[in-house]
Amino acid sequence: MSLKAAIAGTGFIGRIHARSARLAGAQLAGVAASSPESARAAAAALGADRAFDSAEEMVRDRGIDVVHICTPNHLHLPLAEAALAAGKHVICEKPLALDAAGAQRLVDAASDSGLHAGVPFVYRFYPTVREARERVAGGQTGPLRLLHGTYLQDWLLRPGDDNWRVDERLGGPSRAFADIGSHWCDLAEFVSGHRIVRLSARMLTAVPERFSAAGRKAFASDGVGGEARRVSTEDAVVVQFETDAGAIGSVVISQISAGRKNRLWIELDGAEETLAFDQEHPEELWCGRREAETIIRRDPATLSPPAARFAFLPGGHPQGYADCFDGFVADFYGGVRSGSAADGMPTFSDGLRAALITDAVLTSSREERWVDVAENREPAVAT
Repeated sequence: MSLKAAIAGTGFIGRIHARSARLAGAQLAGVAASSPESARAAAAALGADRAFDSAEEMVRDRGIDVVHICTPNHLHLPLAEAALAAGKHVICEKPLALDAAGAQRLVDAASDSGLHAGVPFVYRFYPTVREARERVAGGQTGPLRLLHGTYLQDWLLRPGDDNWRVDERLGGPSRAFADIGSHWCDLAEFVSGHRIVRLSARMLTAVPERFSAAGRKAFASDGVGGEARRVSTEDAVVVQFETDAGAIGSVVISQISAGRKNRLWIELDGAEETLAFDQEHPEELWCGRREAETIIRRDPATLSPPAARFAFLPGGHPQGYADCFDGFVADFYGGVRSGSAADGMPTFSDGLRAALITDAVLTSSREERWVDVAENREPAVAT
């Protein structure tokens, strides 16, 4: 079954989606960008069949099977709703919506439609992450007692660093946590099988004023000129939490840590062994026991079958972030073709889960107290 895919938003992440869609065997049927001119330029660069004048027009086009939504955050909800209503399968970047209520609307819409709806929590698709998950599920670690780690970047370190994500109207009330903290929490829950049920958070806006520059791309450093504007979203967050299985944990989230480009690090401490994963060194999973510490390497010859499925290169031939994206999109398209989602596929329900944790972090920081994380409710049933 040949799928026709379309990309709404053609910046850094949209181009990665387009690449993965092609590798998964889809036809890149169309793109839409911030303007018709930008869409035409992106269509030429990406080899898309058509440049649409608007994303709203594109998601309703009868020739599209799957829509990838890679726009600024405030457009996720209306575009995803429109695409589902038009009968399209949807991959939507996180955050799924600007708040949990919007995310719940999308979960309900996806459930009512019967269509496939995914969120690219792609760090799940590292083979070493799958290996860690198998070791926890298989009992090698023993009961987990402590989950901790960091997700650190530096691309918003200075006042001259700016992006649409900093604007609360476009990015939402949380920036650093909703953007990258959501990845860390998803990974923690995916690997451990635990759920974060209670938390205490403190937020920091270290750069209270930034100099905006129209059209500045994500991860572009220290621009010059532009208009000064106040910043209302956080640069960093510290969270401590409890899980439903009796573990405790902590995580530091930052977009202002000099020298750290994309350091997602997580450690899971069990009664028998500890596992540690570092996204900047994903070819290895550190495994510690009292008697010794070992390195589990990404080698399809020695990994468990669920992990080896994503290790398509021989050991010693590095795989990386783009390969995780390829694995996610390939599994999503495989689910569309077969009608059955692959194990570990992050869905809109996982996007809602991230929104609920983000809401709890915002409330805790604002009210300076511990907050319970709301549970995902069941999707509404169409009548």
